[in-house]
Amino acid sequence: MTDPIRVLLVDDQRLIRVGFRLVLEAEDGIEVVGEADDGGEAVARTAALRPDVVLMDVRMPGMDGIAATGEITRAHPEVKVLVLTTFDLDEYAFGAIRAGASGFLLKDAQRHELVAAVRAVHRGDAALAPRATRALLDQVAAAPAETAGSSADPTTALTEREREVFLAIAQGLTNAEIARRFYLSESTVKTHVGRVLTKLDARDRIHAVILAHRLGLADPQDPLPPLG
Repeated sequence: MTDPIRVLLVDDQRLIRVGFRLVLEAEDGIEVVGEADDGGEAVARTAALRPDVVLMDVRMPGMDGIAATGEITRAHPEVKVLVLTTFDLDEYAFGAIRAGASGFLLKDAQRHELVAAVRAVHRGDAALAPRATRALLDQVAAAPAETAGSSADPTTALTEREREVFLAIAQGLTNAEIARRFYLSESTVKTHVGRVLTKLDARDRIHAVILAHRLGLADPQDPLPPLG
């Protein structure tokens, strides 16, 4: 039997935590293991409870969600952070992505979107709304470009097949779509994806996609992987 996805809820508004708890605990394979009402408590509770996914509000008094995300992802790289935001073009949410979050979700998301996002980040996929995806890539494009002389190209460590998989990830393809493109089994694709992320030192697909765009290896019009 597969272990349930262990989720920590972080929000300074109790009613929002209650609402998310009710939705998630009604789902098979998801368990809410704790709650926190600010970033500092989130860091402490993550260390104590070791959740798989932290559902993190970004705007909180005291330590905000960006700082807490950075501390959690540095200390516990296996923990995935899914950021909660009121607006999908929120600079705070983009800051959390840069700090190590695996995606962000609007607080008024539909029930199925919340569940899909939790499951997506847990398995290493990205979770971003389409408009937010475009805005995030605009920010990536505006950042100083990586050049051959500025740092070593991490993709040189990839095999030919791994590079093909990396570029497919950058185009937003799911494991099933990559499997169909290269006539591979999904389990083989999953293995390749894991090796790509390890060799690129990328936490998950979203950070691999950002790296591909920074290195100029992806079409600027290519989307990031969709939510779910």
